[in-house]
Amino acid sequence: MAFAGKWETESQEGYDEFCKLLGIPADIIEKGRDYKLVTEVTQSGNDFSWTQVYPSNATVTNTFTVGQEADMETIGGKKFKATVSMDGGKLSVTFPNYHHTTEVCGGKLIETSTAGSVVLKRTSKKL
Repeated sequence: MAFAGKWETESQEGYDEFCKLLGIPADIIEKGRDYKLVTEVTQSGNDFSWTQVYPSNATVTNTFTVGQEADMETIGGKKFKATVSMDGGKLSVTFPNYHHTTEVCGGKLIETSTAGSVVLKRTSKKL
């Protein structure tokens, strides 16, 4: 249940390069650079509801059960199927253009998105 709660972005590394690689428009990148993304997670065993509120006030919620294929959606509205796995307390899922892992370390939510050699690392504090 370590993931459960409301989290707010504290720092980001590799944001601009990652967003550019995904084809996000420059004006959206600019808006999001210093935005405090809010992530709200509910967890019941292996069942999760994961909601993120973005700078444009867009909200994306994905619900999934670890180890089972689920319908997912990206911030851009692209729908896809994916299976979230958990290994050593770290959630892992492959999105259409990148691989994403999440873990709680030192009381912080650490999200790492990797597309080729480009890495976005977002650290969030619990609210």
